[in-house]
Amino acid sequence: MVDTPNAAQETPQDTAPNPARDIARDMAQNTAPDPSPLRNPGKYARVERERRWLLAAPPGPESVSVTRTVTDRYLTGTRLRLRRVELPDGATELKLTQKIPAPEPGGGAVRGLITNTYLSRAEYDVLAGLPAAVLTKTRLGVPPMGVDVFDGRLRGLVLAEAEFGTDDEARAYVPHLSCVAEVTDDPRFTGGSLVTTDRRELLAWLAEFGLHPEE
Repeated sequence: MVDTPNAAQETPQDTAPNPARDIARDMAQNTAPDPSPLRNPGKYARVERERRWLLAAPPGPESVSVTRTVTDRYLTGTRLRLRRVELPDGATELKLTQKIPAPEPGGGAVRGLITNTYLSRAEYDVLAGLPAAVLTKTRLGVPPMGVDVFDGRLRGLVLAEAEFGTDDEARAYVPHLSCVAEVTDDPRFTGGSLVTTDRRELLAWLAEFGLHPEE
């Protein structure tokens, strides 16, 4: 076959896995990004395996190893989350996270791809100036689980989560805390959903599980 002078040819660089290039190409063609985020995990992203449970109340203090205050800023119009974690010793952890969800609901512990970048204070302050919806919570360390106790309009909501390195680990895990229900596949109980949930919606959701926190 003879190449024509204007024929577009792919180089090895064009065919190598490159999620950022693929998304940019989709945007240039005015199409949505490929809904299959696991096609090219890339060099920096990793597969996130996580299960979540709804609790009736926080665990007792005797079972908590560490307490952190978490403020999440979900940057408007993006899949980016800016997180500030205040540690017991007064230190602060700052990071930017991108989460690309798995393409199909009901996928078990595989949530999608996650990429974390740790930030300096100056970097965090620049990004914190962008429009965002804000979610705050207290995270209790109850190894191997983390328990999130929400405040404000989400008071009364307590969620536990655990992360896993493999699918087998995720399937085999049995939570040691008393859980009301597993909500891993319920998108209402993700941070991206809760950050825009109002009080009335939350109370209605919790009522479905027999939970009735104070108004």
